[in-house]
Amino acid sequence: MITVQATRVYWENAPPSEVEKAGYPFGAAGSDCRLNINRGGGGSSKSHSIMQVLVKKFLTEKKKNILIIRKTLPSLRLSIFPLFKKVLEEFGLNDRELKSERTMMNFYYEKNFLHFGGFDDPEKIKSTEWNYAWPEEATEMNLNDFKILNLYVRAPSLDGRPNQLFFSFNPVDEYHWLKTELLDNPSYDGKKEIVSTYKDNPFLPQEIIDQYNKLEQQDMNFFRIYALGEWGRLENLIFTNYDFCPTEPQKELYNEAIRGLDFGYNNPSALVKIFISNNQEEVWEKEELYASNLTNRDLIEEMKKIIPESEWNFPIYGDPAEPDRIEEIRSAGFNCIPQRRSGNSVKNGIDFMKTLRCHILETSYNLKKEIQAYSWKTDRNGRLLDEPVKFLDHLMDARRGALWTHLGADMGQAKIRYI
Repeated sequence: MITVQATRVYWENAPPSEVEKAGYPFGAAGSDCRLNINRGGGGSSKSHSIMQVLVKKFLTEKKKNILIIRKTLPSLRLSIFPLFKKVLEEFGLNDRELKSERTMMNFYYEKNFLHFGGFDDPEKIKSTEWNYAWPEEATEMNLNDFKILNLYVRAPSLDGRPNQLFFSFNPVDEYHWLKTELLDNPSYDGKKEIVSTYKDNPFLPQEIIDQYNKLEQQDMNFFRIYALGEWGRLENLIFTNYDFCPTEPQKELYNEAIRGLDFGYNNPSALVKIFISNNQEEVWEKEELYASNLTNRDLIEEMKKIIPESEWNFPIYGDPAEPDRIEEIRSAGFNCIPQRRSGNSVKNGIDFMKTLRCHILETSYNLKKEIQAYSWKTDRNGRLLDEPVKFLDHLMDARRGALWTHLGADMGQAKIRYI
């Protein structure tokens, strides 16, 4: 197996301006290996770089079938499809210039075919053949998913180029099958491991760079995973009182619904809808928004698309550090209320959240990712501190602030409910 440090992508025939725009780090652009395994930290541009490679193949090679998947289709629509449109724009195109089906999941260019899909049912790809496949966030897949996918990357290649799989993920668990059964398994030959970090991405905003640098002082495990791209282990986790459910609850199971909102720009703005049971001991949670580079006006427009007008009076608990943004959202017609904060509100809110039974919709990819990694800080001697690692916590802050404000804080006082 070959292991390389990431290098920047460049297109051989692109003009200099396009080279600069496409100058993200990626070590497999010229690889002929069948299995290209992109292990890396956050902000290292793994996804952007692989998308650039596959879009170039889609536009320049002949008679190729390309498969881009996530474990679930909703998570793919939220994350990968917008990236596809962005990379097309880097090539001077937009998705409307390509032949596509009405579902916008199948695209055609000359005799090439590109399909976006969910891999929640691996049986869907049987009787299909592909030249290239990319399972984004490959840690969502299990070993059987990989074995099935590997079997069907077998379409004829008329130009003699090898068929390939591209994997991208954060190495959160050293016992994950990607390491134990694939990378460490000598029976799979033709492998190339590409390791990248945020330092390989010259376009990362300084605010985000500072967050990765601070991780070394907050939690060495997070620092290994998200800053260095090294294998970590699941430890010091805060929440265990949750499971995953396929659908929203039936109306008879819950009494009311609220929302939590965490503001961002370079970091994502995050919106979660929370259904509260009749006895207020059980909640169902649904990720509704997780997107970066949104101005407050952009955020309001997205909220209007997401939230039915009949629910605009439902409480939306927002970060109190942004009173102007909350007021602008209120002026747009939403019942946006500042979360209650005090000196111990984070710890108290976490303690309160631990008393609830939490069900998270399976399609809430970022919510699942955050809660499975949310952990306590440790000091230099490895002792646990009573505060969470301040990283990958946007939906964690939104859900905690909403529920602590609505149900937990000042239990003896009447709560603001609906207007």
